[in-house]
Amino acid sequence: LAFYACCLLRSTTMTRLGGGDAPGKQLSLAVLLLLACMLCVGSGFTPSSHSAFVRNDPSPSTTEVTHNLPRSPLATASTTAFGRLSLHLAPTTRLSSESGGGYTRLGGELAAKQREPPYPKIGDCVCFHDVDGGQADGQALVGKISLIQRILGSESSNNGDDDGTKKWLVEITELEDVGDGYYAEYPSRKRRNKRSLRNLEDIAPLAASFVRTEDAYKVPTDAGSGRPIPLFPQYKLKGYGGPAAVPVNQDVVQDDLERYADLKIKLLRDAFLAGLAGALITDLARGLDDAIVYFSGALAGVGYLFFLSIKTDTIGGDGGTSKLGKNVSNFRFVLPAILLVGIAIRNLALGDASPLGSAGPTNMFSTVTQEQFACAMIGFLTYRIPLFVGQLAPVFGDSAGSLLPGSAGMAFQMAQEAKAAREIGETSGEADSPFGKDLIPVLLVCGPPGTGTTSLVQRLIAEDERFVPPKLVDRVKDPATFERLETREEFLKLDDSGRYGLTTQGVLTAADSAEAEAKAAAAAEAVAEEEEDSTVADDRFGKVVVVDADVDLAKKLRKLPGSRLIGVWVGLDSMEKFEANLKKQIESGELVIPEGETEESVVRAKVKEIVQNIEYGVVSGMFEFTILNDDTDASVAQLREAAEFCFRG
Repeated sequence: LAFYACCLLRSTTMTRLGGGDAPGKQLSLAVLLLLACMLCVGSGFTPSSHSAFVRNDPSPSTTEVTHNLPRSPLATASTTAFGRLSLHLAPTTRLSSESGGGYTRLGGELAAKQREPPYPKIGDCVCFHDVDGGQADGQALVGKISLIQRILGSESSNNGDDDGTKKWLVEITELEDVGDGYYAEYPSRKRRNKRSLRNLEDIAPLAASFVRTEDAYKVPTDAGSGRPIPLFPQYKLKGYGGPAAVPVNQDVVQDDLERYADLKIKLLRDAFLAGLAGALITDLARGLDDAIVYFSGALAGVGYLFFLSIKTDTIGGDGGTSKLGKNVSNFRFVLPAILLVGIAIRNLALGDASPLGSAGPTNMFSTVTQEQFACAMIGFLTYRIPLFVGQLAPVFGDSAGSLLPGSAGMAFQMAQEAKAAREIGETSGEADSPFGKDLIPVLLVCGPPGTGTTSLVQRLIAEDERFVPPKLVDRVKDPATFERLETREEFLKLDDSGRYGLTTQGVLTAADSAEAEAKAAAAAEAVAEEEEDSTVADDRFGKVVVVDADVDLAKKLRKLPGSRLIGVWVGLDSMEKFEANLKKQIESGELVIPEGETEESVVRAKVKEIVQNIEYGVVSGMFEFTILNDDTDASVAQLREAAEFCFRG
C-alpha cells in the first residue's frame, strides 16, 4: 500500500512540476491508500506479521513456514534525494511444524512453543486400544484410570536421555459406549470384568466432560468413523514421578486412632464380663466344676480377641512389623487346643475325684467328658455375644419406643432422652443439672409440605434478631470437611442442590456463634463511639437457633443430645387447602410431575404423605404448639409467642 501510494504521489508531483494538471482521481486514490496504510499501522496488522507462504516438503511429517518478519511495523521505506523508493525487508525465519503439533525454532529469532501434554491422574478419561476391532491398531476403547503403579524393576534414571517409558503400569476401567459420543460406567457386576492393564505410554488423554442429565461422559469423536479423538497422542512421560499423594488430616487420623483404642478396650471388657456372667449362671445350673471350665473357655475367647487385635494393629505397617504381627496373632488358633489340654491335665491330676471316675480314660480322646467339652466351647464362643448385642442394640433401641403401646412408649422414649442428656451433662461437667436447665434451646418448626413453614421461619428471623438459622457446611468453601462428613454419614440433611449440609454441630453451635459475633460487633461499636460504660446486658445477645424441618429431619433432631426442643407444628384446617396448595406448586413449576405420571396421581401421592406426616405430628408428642397457617401475619405472631418459651428456664 505504501509503495503504490508513493508511486501515485510521485506521478502527481512530476505532473505538476511539468506544468500539467494532475488527475483528481489519481490524487484521491493516493490519499486513500495512505489512509489505509495508517489504519493498518494503528491496528497492529501488517502483511509481514500475519501472512505466510507455506511450502510442503516431500516429507509428509514436516511443513516449512516462511514468515516475512520486518524490523519495524512496516517494511522500512526510504526515499532518496532523487525521489526513488527503496524497500528493505527484514531477514526471514523458517519454522517447522513436526507431526506432534506446534512449532520449533529453525532460524533462531522466533520460536512458537509447543503445548505440552499433561501428566496422568487417577480418574482421567483415556483412550486405549484392544487387539480386536478390525483396525490396524485395534479397537479404540474409552475408560477411566483407576490405579497407577510403578513397574517392578524399573528405576528412575538420572540422565537426560530417559524418556519415561516402561516405568508405569495403569489399570483402566472401561466405559460403555451408549452412543452419540457418550460413555457411561458399567453396572457394578460387569465393572469387575471390564478392567485392563496398559503401559502408560500406550494410552492417550481425552477431553471428556461429565453430563449429569445423561449420567455419562461426553467424548469428542470423529464424525466419520465414530472413534474417540485424543487430546494428545500420549501423556507426558518425562519427569513423571507417580500419582500425587492424597492430603491426610492428622487430626482426623488421631481421632480415629483414639476411637479404635476405645473400641478394643470395650470389646475385651464386654467379652470378659459376658464370660463372667455365663460362669455364674453355669455355677447355679451345673455346679462349680462346669463353671470353672466355662470360665476358662471364656478367658480363651478373650485371648482370641486380644491376638486378633494385634494382627489388626500391624496391618499397613512395614514388612517386618506386619509379618511379626501376623505370626504372633496366629497363636489365637491354638488357644482352643491349649484349653482342652489343660482340662485333660486337670482331670488326670484329680485321679479318682475327676469327672472321669475311677475307671479313668480309655484312650487319648476320653480325657475330657462331653459336658466339659460343651462348657469349654460355649465359654470360648461367649465373646461373640457382646458383638451381636452391640450390632443389634441400636436397632432395638430405636424401635422399642414405637413398639410399646401408648404412654409406655412415650415414657420409654423420654427415659432414653433423659439418659442422653445426663451423659452430655456429665461430659461437660454439668451433672448437677438433672432437669436440663443448661441444655441448648432449639426452636423446631415443622409441618407437611405446602403449609408455608419456610416463609414463617424466614420472617421470624428477619423481624427478630434473637433468632438465627443453623450453620451449614458448604461443599464449595470447605470441600474437605464436607467430604469427610458425607463419607461418615454425619449430615442430618442436604439441600436440594447438594451443596449445603446440616449437622448436629451446626444446630448446637449456631446460637453461640451468633452471640459471639453480636458481642464482638457491640464491643467494636462501643470503642468507636468511645463510650464510658461499654458493658451491655447479656439478654441483648441471647440467641436461639430456628430449624425449618420436615418430618424426616424432625425425627433425627428428636434424638439430638444436649438440646431442649421447643416444637411448633404448622398445618392447615382442611385437606382441600392442602390440595389447592399442591396444585399451585404444580402450576408454578415448584412441584415437577415425573414422566409417566399425571397431576392427579402426584397430588394423590402427596396427600397420602401429608396424612402420614400429620399422624406423626399428633402422636409423637414433641410439638407443644400448633399453628393453622391461614393468615401469614397472624401465624407469624403466634410463632413469635411460642418462640418466647425458648428464653424461659
